[in-house]
Formats: sequence, structure tokens, C-alpha cells
Amino acid sequence: MPNLTQATLAEQAPELRIALVQTQLAWHDREANLEHFDTLLEQAQGADLVVLPEMFTTGFSMESASLCEPENGVTHDWLLAWAGKLDAVVTGSVIVQAADGSYRNRLLWACPDGRMLHYDKRHLFRMAGEHEHYSAGEQQVVFAVKGWRVRPLICYDLRFPVWSRDAEGTDLLLYTANWPGARRMHWNRLLPARAIENLCYVAAVNRVGTDGKGFAYTGDSQLLDFQGETLLCAGEADGVFHASLNAQALHAYRSKFPAHLDADEFELR
Repeated sequence: MPNLTQATLAEQAPELRIALVQTQLAWHDREANLEHFDTLLEQAQGADLVVLPEMFTTGFSMESASLCEPENGVTHDWLLAWAGKLDAVVTGSVIVQAADGSYRNRLLWACPDGRMLHYDKRHLFRMAGEHEHYSAGEQQVVFAVKGWRVRPLICYDLRFPVWSRDAEGTDLLLYTANWPGARRMHWNRLLPARAIENLCYVAAVNRVGTDGKGFAYTGDSQLLDFQGETLLCAGEADGVFHASLNAQALHAYRSKFPAHLDADEFELR
């Protein structure tokens, strides 16, 4: 990943164009979901980064053994094909069986040059028994898009601010989720907090509709600036939502209000 200063970022990649795909998901039906996203992703043309929901091929399911894909499975290839077609990074999480046999809630990061990177969800939602059906990720990651430093995280990770922190600096925190409407208020309060405390942009993609267990999802996919101000909120609408992030504005704010210089030092174990 390029080790760019914010000044260099503002000069070389002043804008990041992002598309958030908020939609309903067919329960436990990979083929139907991929066909549905095939129609939606045509609307993502022009973006540098296209974000899909958590477990976008199945819905949020604990049936890891029956729904998993191998690391280089159908969705892996599908994402790479769309990344090439759109000339953009396309990302979202799916159920994967890793090489060691463990099941992972894995965010796949498909690059237009054919590379595939990934992040495994760290915090597993115990209230749904996710920790009993999946293995937790152990590594924080930062990926580059046009020089922008992007930290991907998944759903329940949002509740744990230490895991969102990045000593090297993050320009965009990215959350992909199946966050139920019953806790809509938490989603809408925690996202601005992550933006404010990390002095960075935040993008978050949720789903809408009702899943196979009867849980309703109210969307609120959104983009926030470094002060927690809303740049875009999809509400409960179904569709593809576009916005652009400005590196010069981010750099100017961090220079004017460098709270990160007084942050506590710590090491994750």
C-alpha cells in the first residue's frame, strides 16, 4: 500500500467516488442474489469503490457449513468480473470456508487489476450465535483505493472503537452490515462517533427488507464526513447511491484540528 501523506493524497487523488448498494437479499439463495446484483451494479458505473452488504449472497445466516463457498468460489470470480467491468474495487462479505477448514464471515476486496484481498470479521455477534458457527478474524487491514487508505470492517465491529483505530492513519472507515431495524438508533449514533474520533470519512452499507427469520432491516446506508456530518443517507430506499469524498477537505481539517496527535498509544493483542 502506498505510504502517502495527506498532502500527497490531496494532490494525487483529490476525490474518491463511492457507490453504496442498499437492497433486499434473497434468503439462502446465492444465484438469485447474484442475478439481482447484476442488475444493480450497472448503476455503479463511474465509482472507484462499490460496496455491497454483509453476507450479500445469503442474508445473515448461521448455516455456515451448508452455505459456505471455497476461498476461490463462485462469488470470488463474480466479484473480480465486476471489478474489471467497472474498473473499480467491488467489496462485500460472504460465507467462506478457509483453507484451514474454518468458516469465516469474510469481506472480499476485488480489485480491477485481478487481485483479491480480504478481511475476516473480528467481532462475532454472539446474540445470534455467530461465534458458534464462525471463526473470528485476527488481523486489522488497510487497503488502498486510488491512494486513499480504507479500513474495512463488518457490522458488529462497529460497536468496538479500539478495533477501528489505526495508528498509521485511515482516510475512510468502511462498514458493511446486516444491521436490524430494532437497533437502528445504535447504528445512526455509533457511525458519527467513529468518524469524529478517528478524524476520517465513514461509509456504511446496510440492507433493507426482511430475512428468512423474520428480522426487518431499515437500511440507513450512509456517508459521513470527518466531523460526523451526513453527506448521504439512503434511508429505507432500495438502490445504488453515489457520492464523492474530498481529500483536500480531510487534510485541511486534520491540519486545523490535529486531535490524533494526542491519542493514547496502545497495542492490540
